[in-house]
Amino acid sequence: MLKHLISTQDLDDTQVLALLKRANGFLDKSQQTPDLHHKSVTALFFEHSTRTVASFQTATARLNAHFNTFSVQTSSAKKGESLLDTLYNLQAMGIDLFVIRHHHSSALPYLAKHLDTPLVNAGSGAFAHPTQALLDLLTLHRHFKGQLQGKTIAFVGDIKNSRVANSNLALLPRFGLKPLLVAPPHFLPKTSFDYTHDLQEALEVADIVMSLRTQTERHSLQTYGSLQDYAYQYCLKASMLKKEIVVLHPGPVHRNIDIEDKLLSDPRCQVLEQVKLGVVMRMALIEALLTQSL
Repeated sequence: MLKHLISTQDLDDTQVLALLKRANGFLDKSQQTPDLHHKSVTALFFEHSTRTVASFQTATARLNAHFNTFSVQTSSAKKGESLLDTLYNLQAMGIDLFVIRHHHSSALPYLAKHLDTPLVNAGSGAFAHPTQALLDLLTLHRHFKGQLQGKTIAFVGDIKNSRVANSNLALLPRFGLKPLLVAPPHFLPKTSFDYTHDLQEALEVADIVMSLRTQTERHSLQTYGSLQDYAYQYCLKASMLKKEIVVLHPGPVHRNIDIEDKLLSDPRCQVLEQVKLGVVMRMALIEALLTQSL
C-alpha cells in the first residue's frame, strides 16, 4: 500500500496503471466524484509555483476536501524551527496529507522517514517531481491510445538539473518509451540513454519532444552569454517539425527560448493538455492516499 509518493519508484506498474484508469474516470462527467469533505490537505511550498500548487488546490476542491496553503514566509521557520518540527506540529493538528516542494533534493526522502501523515513530493531540488511524470504519462497514454511501446521521446534542454526529466526518465521507459537526450554537453547528466547535441537530428527520429526550462537557479556558473544564445541552438520552432509529433513542456515556458510562440499555438503542442490532465491525475493520487486505496 502506498504511504508516501516521493519518487516514481514508489509506485509499481500496477499502481501506475490504476492511477491512469482512475484519472481517466474523473474526465467522465457522468461518474460520481467522492466526497472527502472530512479530509484536509496542506501545501508547503519552499519554492515558487503556479501550475503545481494551483493544480493540487483544484484537485482537492473537486474531491470536496479542504486545502490550505501554509505560509512559509510567516511561519516559525523564520525563528529557527526545523522543517521536521513544523510538520510534526501540523501532523498533531490532524492534517491528512502534506504536499511539499523544497529546494533541497534530500528534504522529501528525509521527511518521509519520520512522518506518519502521507506526503507527496511536489518537486524537490533536481531530484524528482513524480506527479509531473505521472501526468506526462497520462497525456501520452491518452494521445497514443495506450500504444506507447517503441515510441521515442526526446528531452531537450537542461536535463542535468531537471527534476521533471529525472522523474520521467525513471518512469516512461517502464511503459515502453525510448528516451533520447538532447542538450549541450554541460546540460547532459551521466547517462546510459542515447543522446545527441543536435536538435534537428533528434527531431527526425522522435515521436514526442519534451522541452525543458533552463534551470538557471541551479547553475553555479553562467553557462551561456544569454538565454538567447541557448535558444539559437535549442529553441523548438514549428518550421523544424516535418511530421506529426507531440510537443510537451512542464512549464513555466520561456517563450522563444524553450519553444517559439508560433509552436505554442500549434495543435501538436500539448502543453495545456498536460495542465488539464494534471488536475485529474492529482485527484486520483490524493484520493488514493486519503482513502488508502492504492
